[in-house]
This record gives sequence, C-alpha cells and structure tokens, in this order.
Amino acid sequence: MSTEAKPFLKWAGGKGQLLSQLATYLPQRIYNEPFTYIEPFVGGGAMLFYMLQNFSNIRKAIINDVNDDLVLTYRTIKDDVEALITVLARIEKDYLSTEGQEVRSAIFYEIRDRFNRHEGNKIERAAQLIFLNKTCFNGLYRVNRKGLFNVPFGKYANPTICNVPLLRADSQLLQNTNIEICQGEYSQTIQYVDGLTFVYLDPPYRPLDATSSFTAYAKGDFNDDDQQNLAAFCHQLNASGCYWMESNADCSAKNPNDTFFEELYKDYQIERVYASRAINANASKRGKLTELLIKNYE
Repeated sequence: MSTEAKPFLKWAGGKGQLLSQLATYLPQRIYNEPFTYIEPFVGGGAMLFYMLQNFSNIRKAIINDVNDDLVLTYRTIKDDVEALITVLARIEKDYLSTEGQEVRSAIFYEIRDRFNRHEGNKIERAAQLIFLNKTCFNGLYRVNRKGLFNVPFGKYANPTICNVPLLRADSQLLQNTNIEICQGEYSQTIQYVDGLTFVYLDPPYRPLDATSSFTAYAKGDFNDDDQQNLAAFCHQLNASGCYWMESNADCSAKNPNDTFFEELYKDYQIERVYASRAINANASKRGKLTELLIKNYE
C-alpha cells in the first residue's frame, strides 16, 4: 500500500482534522468540470494534498505563502526530494544517536542559529526547517518581529525527522500536478483565476481574545486592517466570477458582541465547523471550538 501524501510539517491552524467537514462545503461544480485550484495561504498544505488526491480534474494548481522558507521547502520537495532526504537523514541519524537532552538541545540550538543566519544552500535550509519543526516545542513554527525562528527545544524521545515514504509521496503528487508554487502576498494570486476556479483561503486567524493571538508565521502581525483588506480581496475574487471559501476564527462564539466577521462578510454565506486545536501552550485552552467557514456560493 502506497503512502498517502499529506503535510510534511506540523503547522499552527493546520486543517488535517477539519478536512471531512470542509469537503461537505465545496462547490458542486468542481466535481464535474476541470477547474483551477488556488490557495493563497498554503501553510502546512492539508487542504492542498486533499484536493490534489481527490480531484483529478484540477487542470492547474497555484499555491502561495508569504513565508519564503516554507515556499522553498515545497519547491525542494517537488524538485529535489532525494537530495533533501540525504541531508535530512544524516541530521536525523546524528540527532537520534546522541544520548541525553542536554546534547540534543545543543544540536537543536546550533541548527536553529544556522537557520536564522540563513546558512546553507536551499536543500540544507529545507532540511533545517523540517528538523526544527519536528524537534521544537509543540511542533510550532513561529518567528519574532525580526523574522527569526524563536521556538525553544522540544524534549521528544524519538521524533520522526526524515519520513522518507511521506516525502516521496508528497514529491510525486507535486510533480504529477500542473502546479505553480509562489512566494509573496496573497493578493498576487488573483491573476491566476482562469475559467472555473476555486480559491481556498486559510489566513492567520483573528484572535478570539487578547491572549490567544498567534499570527507569527512571518514577521508582522495580521491585524484587523489586514482582515478588512482580505475581505476586499474576497470581493475582488467574487467579481472575477470564481468560487471562494475562507476559514477564520468564530469570534462571536467567544463574545456575542464581537460580530466583526458577520458584518465584514454580510453579503456571503457563513457556516460553522467544529475544530480541535492542539497547538496551545496552555493545555486547558486546547480542545473543541467552532470556526467560521465563509463562502460566496450556496
């Protein structure tokens, strides 16, 4: 049995456990006709891998992210997976062959420093990113305002750092797809709308409260002005004739008076899905909550 392609990183806000719910809200037309698929905030790629494996009628896929290291890693997995596996397997062997958290911690911080100094070629940088994601605290990707990865060491006994079957499965799927991997602002993806097009948007979520903010996938916060700019982009997508669906936080479930999204997207369909959130330093804040699913179609 071949390995299923799925995310090669753990990513805050990843959609892996929401896919079955998201699938029920996809536009019906994309089941019957060739279409273009666009993801302006690809992140960990759970939705991407789901769509590519379940819709053989995708004629072209465009994925984008503002995080240049993430985009570099997607491109490396697509084009140079065997070279990546060689480097990553060596790192994994060196790391797992050491005894004691103190020694492993030293290796982790040395690689983190090299990553933040932008040392190494593209293969090495992709390997560093995957290594850090698999060995840092909570499998989190977070940077500070200077753009430096600042997640501390995670004390995992036997992490899988180089998942060879998964990396090869992801590479094969990306190679077999007419896909464009872009780096930059989400707004640039509108140029790829072409005929029947479905756009899935998974932006940094609006915080439910002052303590729940996690938007640091790249330096600079995604604030309410950015959310309003994103809504304006969705209006542009709507005018272009494409189908779009956006995931975001259900702020009014936390505070009934916070109807920010209900007002911002009053002309569109708003649904709610149940999500489990595992990435939170406070264990009591992990668990089930609703998220919004906003779409421009019935």
